[in-house]
Amino acid sequence: MEVPIAIRPTSETVMYPYYSKWIRGHRDLPLKLNQWCNVVRWEFSNPTPFIRSREFLWQEGHTAFATKEEADQEVLEVLELYRRIYEEFLAIPVVKGKKSELEKFAGGLYTTSVEAFVPHTGRGIQGATSHCLGQNFAKMFQINFENEKGEKAMVWQNSWAYSTRTIGVMVMVHGDDKGLVLPPKVASVQAIVIPVPYKDANTEAIFEACKSTVRTLNKAGFRAEEDLRENYSPGWKYSHWEMKGVPLRIEIGPKDLANNQVRVVRRDNGSKKDIPMENLVEQVKDILSDIQESLFNAAKQKREACIEIIETWAEFIAALNKKKLILAPWCDEEEVEKDVKARTKGELGAAKTLCTPFDQPRLPEGTLCFASGKPAKKWTYWGRSY
Repeated sequence: MEVPIAIRPTSETVMYPYYSKWIRGHRDLPLKLNQWCNVVRWEFSNPTPFIRSREFLWQEGHTAFATKEEADQEVLEVLELYRRIYEEFLAIPVVKGKKSELEKFAGGLYTTSVEAFVPHTGRGIQGATSHCLGQNFAKMFQINFENEKGEKAMVWQNSWAYSTRTIGVMVMVHGDDKGLVLPPKVASVQAIVIPVPYKDANTEAIFEACKSTVRTLNKAGFRAEEDLRENYSPGWKYSHWEMKGVPLRIEIGPKDLANNQVRVVRRDNGSKKDIPMENLVEQVKDILSDIQESLFNAAKQKREACIEIIETWAEFIAALNKKKLILAPWCDEEEVEKDVKARTKGELGAAKTLCTPFDQPRLPEGTLCFASGKPAKKWTYWGRSY
């Protein structure tokens, strides 16, 4: 090839040679770059679409600072943004925490993450990561700058990323036997309007009412569409749009037309309600907001029902066999973590640390590590994961 192309799992080594050219003095800092690109991971044997793919699209940010304090602050700021994406938009509860030394990004000083859990499979999943790289890559690529005192110094760097895995997590957490269940804030179609003409009904008037309803909703800022295809029955359309996960279905039939109303059906719980046309916008807004909140609350309740707090190895194994998200006291030793992995390796995969939550429960004095019997230093989430 005239221009060599490098396939990479992440972009530090692609980008940082340029950082060493762009950064000369303290006025060049902070340097913050974000990119969307495809990366390739080939080290595992059982890929799962959207969850663990060979190649995937992701967003990755790479930043450089003059001080460690600035880098530390950004790590947590970005992690909070990722939490908001999951909880406020995707309606998925996550735990913010720090990765163990064994699970952190190999080139980093430390790694923080948001961790989700899929109750029906009993597996944790890393939602997104925010790494403090320290000065490791700055040393490797000679990313130096002249500070305000005129002295030569190395930058402090971070990298952070989340990927199309978010789609997979959303599908697995909210989906049901009918198909997708999409939170309104991220649904490309928030409301689908379907005509329900009976025999001898005024089909033209019903179709026009559907179009008018969509125009009203679109004008109010909702993402609404109508399905006026005449070669499919209303029942077929119901199933079609349920499978696609559209949060709200709006039906208009002869009775609705006569009463100047519509019938709305929620995707999340199937409840139905007749709404007068004059209250349409206000009611749809309230219903979509309630769907968003209900999806999050339901997911949170399911996750919390799966959390098991243990203190001994026997309790750990019992909880693991029940596919629980395990919160356990740990001595924070790498060799102990390796031993847990080795002792739990089986058909369903080995258990490992997911993260040490920032929000730490009280650790009573004298508490021992569940795996080693040594004094415990922290509470850590353990489990099988994707």
